[in-house]
Amino acid sequence: MLKLAIYGKGGIGKSTTTANLAAAFSVLGKKVIQIGCDPKADSTINLLGGHPLLPVMNYIRDHDEEPEKLSDIAKEGFGGVLCIETGGPTPGLGCAGRGIITTFSLLEDLELFETCQPDVVLYDVLGDVVCGGFAAPIREGYAEHILIVTSGEKMALYAANNINMAVKNFEDRGYASVRGIILNRRNVENEYEKVSAFAAENGLEIVADIPRSPDIIRCEDQGMTVIEGDVKLPVSRLYLELAKKLWDEHAKDSDNHNHTVK
Repeated sequence: MLKLAIYGKGGIGKSTTTANLAAAFSVLGKKVIQIGCDPKADSTINLLGGHPLLPVMNYIRDHDEEPEKLSDIAKEGFGGVLCIETGGPTPGLGCAGRGIITTFSLLEDLELFETCQPDVVLYDVLGDVVCGGFAAPIREGYAEHILIVTSGEKMALYAANNINMAVKNFEDRGYASVRGIILNRRNVENEYEKVSAFAAENGLEIVADIPRSPDIIRCEDQGMTVIEGDVKLPVSRLYLELAKKLWDEHAKDSDNHNHTVK
């Protein structure tokens, strides 16, 4: 099972990136789960035809109890991607990170992975705050690899650096590692050079370079990913290439592990 967490500054395009990556994996024939770990609960909306999904925390508040089955909190979207949103507390009350911890515990109780047996699990995580709850995918073993989405903007790179530092704090415990940077362009001056310098300084690879595309905006206005809108678009091919790259690496690592065990 390939387990990826996508982090980045709020508004940088994490959800767009994650949903298109999930859709790309599904086009490659993989069984995918996407878990939105942001209180806004809009990670999966473009996999669901523009319709928001009831978050886990809302379900618990509305029913005053935890859901008893996955279908209460999960819904299949484009390509059969199973969509889940953690949500958060009532605005102004409680800790948003607690929603992630509560949801992860609940999903374990519901035996999500045992029941669905996915090939790929994607966590879309808010990266401005790397507190206990938002760091859960890193430190609790839910994700194996982290992808950091950034542009060349100063605050996006600042958040990327914080995320990278947070992951390094857990390195010696065998937790998730940063796989690389996804450059989600905002057309700022010398953007590639700025992100490339940050990546080089931290020993990271730019695994994808996504242009600022009107096709993404057009498709999202229609409640879909560009993969669903037109898989042949140049920007769609970039997401497909990234998904294939990540899957091929995972498959190779799994083969090497199996040979070592034998």
